[in-house]
Amino acid sequence: MPVTNVLLITLAAIFALGFVFFKYFLGNKNPGQSTYILAGLRFFTIFILLLLLINPGFKQLELEIEKPGLLIAVDGSSSIAHLEKGDSVQQMANVLQEHPELKERFNIQTYTFGQEIRKVNQNEDIDFKASQTNISSALRDLEHLNRTSQTALVLLTDGNQTLGEDYSYFKNRGNIGVFPVVVGDTTAQTDFYISNLNVNRYAFLNNNFPVETIVNYSGKQELETRFEIRQGTTVLYSRNIKLSPENSSEVISTTLPATRLGRTVYEAVVVPVTEETNVLNNSRKFVVEVIDERTSVLILSSILHPDLGALKKAIESNEQREVSIVTIKDFQINKLSDFQLIIIYQPNDSFIPVFEEIRNNNHSSWIITGTQTNWNFLNAAQENFSRNASSQTQDFFGTYNPNYSGFQFEDLEFDKLPPLEDRFGNMQFGGTPFSALLYQKVEGVDTKDPLLAVFENNTAKQAALFGENIWKWRAQSYLETGTFENFDNFISKLVQFLANTQKKERLSVNLEPVYLQGENLQIEALYFDRNYVFDPSGQLEIKLENQESGELVAGAMLASANRYVFEIDNLVPGEYSYEIKEIKSRILKRGNFIVIENNIEQQFTSANISAMKNLAENNAASLYFLNDPESLIKRLMTEDVYVSVQKSREKTLPLINWKILLFFLVLSLAAEWFMRKYFGLI
Repeated sequence: MPVTNVLLITLAAIFALGFVFFKYFLGNKNPGQSTYILAGLRFFTIFILLLLLINPGFKQLELEIEKPGLLIAVDGSSSIAHLEKGDSVQQMANVLQEHPELKERFNIQTYTFGQEIRKVNQNEDIDFKASQTNISSALRDLEHLNRTSQTALVLLTDGNQTLGEDYSYFKNRGNIGVFPVVVGDTTAQTDFYISNLNVNRYAFLNNNFPVETIVNYSGKQELETRFEIRQGTTVLYSRNIKLSPENSSEVISTTLPATRLGRTVYEAVVVPVTEETNVLNNSRKFVVEVIDERTSVLILSSILHPDLGALKKAIESNEQREVSIVTIKDFQINKLSDFQLIIIYQPNDSFIPVFEEIRNNNHSSWIITGTQTNWNFLNAAQENFSRNASSQTQDFFGTYNPNYSGFQFEDLEFDKLPPLEDRFGNMQFGGTPFSALLYQKVEGVDTKDPLLAVFENNTAKQAALFGENIWKWRAQSYLETGTFENFDNFISKLVQFLANTQKKERLSVNLEPVYLQGENLQIEALYFDRNYVFDPSGQLEIKLENQESGELVAGAMLASANRYVFEIDNLVPGEYSYEIKEIKSRILKRGNFIVIENNIEQQFTSANISAMKNLAENNAASLYFLNDPESLIKRLMTEDVYVSVQKSREKTLPLINWKILLFFLVLSLAAEWFMRKYFGLI
């Protein structure tokens, strides 16, 4: 106890004694027995009250036993039910949860996973209805949740994964031991199946579009069958294939003609053989939308720079777009009208005819500046912006503007991407309204000067990016995500917005034309007021109708950031129409989309034993089976690393929490009152 508290308690006792002395003994020459009793009670009362005011703390040592964790992770995907192992898996999980020796040794928790992981409540049965399986994500999440204590993880799964990284390479970090339990038949059955199908979602009228299909085979003998691509009952392509255990895969590539506009549903089929028991994985549907428009983009430059190739790659990642890179000295100005968007890269005096043509014919353009830009010329050639540029260069980082509402794009963590480089100097902007997609950050300071801005004038649109080396953004995006897709999508949406010269609509919808069965469907909409500023107070309602069954789904779209969102999953395959209506303005938007059949979880006929073995080997573990739970329980009980740990914790308890003191205080006051009453003092 601190010295201060000891001193205060001593003073409290002295004060209580002094009070009692002056009250009962000073001037009382013949104190009786009752006087001593009353004095004692009064001293006790005052001393307790003072103690409660001082409220000293007392240290208390608590001991607790912490058991090691036992996590039971159950694959809740529909492939388990399809393999008719749902009851067996549930029974295995119950045996582990209720085993008395395991309950005494471990702190047991049960989780189920499909696309995501969740905890299972006590006495809850698992439904095995998840439409996707992500084993690697489940392993990482459980490892993260239990990274501070020794934990055993029992993984009950068939090993068939439809999403995520290859889980067979997962390796624990030392505190979690993985015990994989195989669910399903480990013997390869005779089965032809389509493992992958690659096709572009868009094709151009009167052109041929490629289709690549990968057909796999599992079985013990060589078998021959036929591969077909059908449109309805019409066979558009067929080919005989012969596969065996030694040659178990074949890549089939062909092209199909795009003869009519709109969406067309095709089906790739491997004709079943008599030995097959599962034919659900013998077919795969796909949809191709045929269009007759192609956006042509021109990149004009007087210098060579990596940015040019990066922009071409990003823009042409969308099959609807074609990019031509031309040097300004080789360009014929009369060809400018052949392009829907002109990208002007680091202009100088030689671009005079280009700017005049853009101004006279209201072309859409995108200006990119940099260290080689002639700013004196650029300031005079257009009126949207100007810069008092010096000979020094400056690095500019980008920051995302979440309030931009011209079109929807995701934050690529622009502030973490490499800086762009341009001439140093103050920026000024003319009278043309503009919106910033990205702001500048200079030497760690956020500014309100745009790094990437869009200017809208009548039907034409102009954009400006103030900095070169955007190729570094594309490269960094690949390093962070392993794909160029995020960066390319951003550039693609910007190009689409600039190249579209139609009048801006107050209600626009962002929706994919095709979704796969089981895929989470998210419909996004933008609603603007009369000044074309995003209006978060809109009341948007949506109706979805299945064109075959007539089933209706209706709901409200919720405002989120700078868009309205409606999410739904588990739509049955078929063609759907949608209607989005803003209640107050009565603005309507209609369209349609297709959900195609793709029950990938029911395409598996046996457990993925090879991947499960690799997982066990990478974690120095053995492989277990549903029909032998005792082997797993014996291993868990004999592992030396899973032992309970006694932990001590020192707590400081304040005196005011001692309820017994209140009892003695009340008792003391009551006793003094009765004594006084008895002796006739009150």
